[in-house]
Amino acid sequence: MATGRNHRPATRSRGIPEATVARLPLYLRALTSLSERSVPTVSSEELAAAAGVNSAKLRKDFSYLGSYGTRGVGYDVEYLVYQISRELGLTQDWPVVIVGMGNLGAALANYGGFASRGFRIAALIDADASLAGKLIAGLPVRHAEELEEIVDDNQVSIGVITTPAGAAQEVCDRLVGAGVTSILNFAPTVLTVPDGVDVRKVDLSIELQILAFHEQRKAGEEFDDTVTAPPKRQPTSTGPDGDLPAVMPA
Repeated sequence: MATGRNHRPATRSRGIPEATVARLPLYLRALTSLSERSVPTVSSEELAAAAGVNSAKLRKDFSYLGSYGTRGVGYDVEYLVYQISRELGLTQDWPVVIVGMGNLGAALANYGGFASRGFRIAALIDADASLAGKLIAGLPVRHAEELEEIVDDNQVSIGVITTPAGAAQEVCDRLVGAGVTSILNFAPTVLTVPDGVDVRKVDLSIELQILAFHEQRKAGEEFDDTVTAPPKRQPTSTGPDGDLPAVMPA
């Protein structure tokens, strides 16, 4: 298999919008589920519902891939899985390093879904010397002093940062300096990177806060439904000018 360093996906050069790129993994997940159930074809409506988008948007997204389906038949599931996987670069081998072997880093290292999606965990790295050599998910933890050597030896182009916020920028700088061009950041801080380096931020606390907002909103709607509207005031009789009470003649 080719390594990821010299074979980057061509989505941008082909003019696929970023919004479409962001939806491709949703389609791939739904299609993979269909493939595992040996479903041969799927309509745009069925696939859109499974991916959580509307069918018109799905058809537009697939038009960027040159895939239009067959009227009355739909889309070939296996071909779409291949087509989207190729577009996302998942038919290649992408060596990944995870820096920061706390609870989150260890959990990611133990996740079994990376290999089947084209990602190979090349190394686990931590600044704590006491963790050096400890096996996590079958891989020995390497000390942070070896970071540049590890990136170079494994031709790593994707780095995952799961360090505390205070260490994240330094780790990012070292990864970029060593040749890493894509970073997935779990640290609760914003990273500064040069042009040509892509950063995706995953902030679990922000996601929870957004969910809390929606929960509060739903609770507020339930409260509103239980409140009885006040009775309407009866109109007051007015005089011919419309602003003063009418005066009865003596």
